[in-house]
Amino acid sequence: MIEYQRISDVSLIPNVCVGSKEEVLSVVLVSRKQELNDIATVALDESSRTSATLVKVIFREFLEHEPDWTTHTPNVQEMLEENDAALIIGDPAMAFSRSGVNVWDLARLWRNYTGLGFVFAMWMVNNGAVEKSLAVDFAAAREGCQATDEIVNFYRDMIPLNVEQLRSYLENNIAFSLDDSMRNGLQLYFELAYKHGFIEKVKPLAFTQ
Repeated sequence: MIEYQRISDVSLIPNVCVGSKEEVLSVVLVSRKQELNDIATVALDESSRTSATLVKVIFREFLEHEPDWTTHTPNVQEMLEENDAALIIGDPAMAFSRSGVNVWDLARLWRNYTGLGFVFAMWMVNNGAVEKSLAVDFAAAREGCQATDEIVNFYRDMIPLNVEQLRSYLENNIAFSLDDSMRNGLQLYFELAYKHGFIEKVKPLAFTQ
């Protein structure tokens, strides 16, 4: 999402997103430290600029403390060998052993500090292709995952969660529609990213229709 503020001449597909209103499970900060304020170094999963900016905003704005940051491929054990904490995103965030570590869900932290949901991703379209995008049916995405059973069966051998946990993740942890809480959370995220120097300006949310 942070790239929306950095890329010119793009608009957002309305009312559809990938986010979370409470806990996302798949974007987490992991550490052997007991308290966030004790964390001095963080290895960032290289796969998401949005989540990396989010954790930096949380430390600067709400904890008033900033660790040293490095970037690493997503491997918790390797990341924690030389760092106090690791930001892990996506499937790897649900596949590592929780033994001996503390885990903070970033959507939960954001919710605790702001009372708002968080948007991790939206579809963007170049403004020159808006007319073409209007012909694409995003109804299935707006209504959430329409093939839950198929996706659960595909991932059941890749992620150490049982079938019901995987189904709950898709149906309860992930939000697919942009309601007021999610939209306000996105706007606040952009404003704080600007406040702390991660983007040069805050451009308004522009949608294709």
